Amino acid sequence: METIDIFYQGHGLREIEHIAIESGHTAALVKDILIQKHGWEPDTLIYIEDVETPLEEQRLIVELCGAGAHLHLHRCRHVEVAVTFGGETVHHRFAPSATAARVKTWAAVTKFGMTEEEAGEHVLQIAGTQDRSPPGAHIGTLTSCPACRVHFDLVPDERINGAPGAPTGGGADGARRKGAARGPRQGPLPRGRRRWALAASSR
Repeated sequence: METIDIFYQGHGLREIEHIAIESGHTAALVKDILIQKHGWEPDTLIYIEDVETPLEEQRLIVELCGAGAHLHLHRCRHVEVAVTFGGETVHHRFAPSATAARVKTWAAVTKFGMTEEEAGEHVLQIAGTQDRSPPGAHIGTLTSCPACRVHFDLVPDERINGAPGAPTGGGADGARRKGAARGPRQGPLPRGRRRWALAASSR
């Protein structure tokens, strides 16, 4: 029978794993194979990357996500996420399969009012640590059941914002230069952008 490639992350796995499975396998069978391989609990759920609800386990995996799918296995149905920036913390519930990139966009753009360019100059860092999550990391890899929560700080990416040897143009000075090049902003900043400007000016 034809095989398909599955890439997955899960509880306790900080790296992307790979397995080749038969295309006729159901999601339940794939889950059982991975539970046995990694010693996870029987009540582990299986998700597609960035999808909020678990897979319908009786259906064929190839029907649900096709070859090359990115899956996540975790006991948490949701992860309580907090992101702090400029002295303010916002909260939201995500599936454990949510990527750090998705969480960052929600926090930086939707909640803190950054542009996509400004958001690209920031990264998620686990609060109280120097541990920064790569964009493709699933947030479920950062927590366990029953805690099911993770707290990030949204911080400047030093590779862009003034790191030694990095090109100039990042950070508060860079933001001011960009603003000068574009000319004065007309009218007051939106609430989220005011927070971003205050945070930049304090660095």
